[in-house]
Amino acid sequence: MRKEIPGRARGRFQAKAVILAGGRGTRLAPYTTFFPKPLVPIGERPILEIIVRQLVRAGIGDIVLSIGHLGELIKAYFNNGNCRIPGLNLAYQRESRALGTAGPLADIPDLDRTFLVMNGDVLTDLDYRTLLDYHEDQHAMLTIAMHTKEVHTDLGVLKTDRRGRLLSYDEKPIHKYNVSMGIYIYSSKVLDYIPRGRYLDFPDLVQRLLKHGEKVVGFPTQSYWLDIGRREDYELAQQEFQSENPPFRLV
Repeated sequence: MRKEIPGRARGRFQAKAVILAGGRGTRLAPYTTFFPKPLVPIGERPILEIIVRQLVRAGIGDIVLSIGHLGELIKAYFNNGNCRIPGLNLAYQRESRALGTAGPLADIPDLDRTFLVMNGDVLTDLDYRTLLDYHEDQHAMLTIAMHTKEVHTDLGVLKTDRRGRLLSYDEKPIHKYNVSMGIYIYSSKVLDYIPRGRYLDFPDLVQRLLKHGEKVVGFPTQSYWLDIGRREDYELAQQEFQSENPPFRLV
């Protein structure tokens, strides 16, 4: 078993961050035809640079970029002087083959204390320090930042019995769900559940932890959040950040 090493930040502990930046971004085509999704711009900066700057501002400057598809372009962007950020200690871990959204963590060295993991296409103003403190207070194995998502149904929804007799009619209902924001806090002990060199997606890891009775919690927040994995969401982000009152200040 891995040993948990205490640290300090905001009076309590230091944390490393891993940004998953190895996806192919097929849903965001044609923007990702010639460069990786984390380098698509929001305003004047790539979303990946925005994420990195936010983490450093939160005191999380020890960052690993897990790269794969077109990863050399990501390294070139950060290494050619485009992005000078005081307090940033940037490292890279390249996937030789796709390992899913949890599998790459097993190959990253020195994850021997609590660490943050997030997708490289998340636009948010989440307070990372509050998230880290919540994880420690909960004594959790894994904490998932979660957002309340409203799903609008544009039709009347019928509920019937087996004979087709109407039981209820709900016109254009709105359903609310707690959804993952793609931002997580891991205890280093979670790595004992991730086999090295094998494909593993995050939902499968969560199921594995629950099966073994480990504590997994959700962190509720109404912070601004937008996953730009789809073309429509990316175009929405561009519109919002070109408005007179953007959702939050780019750092």
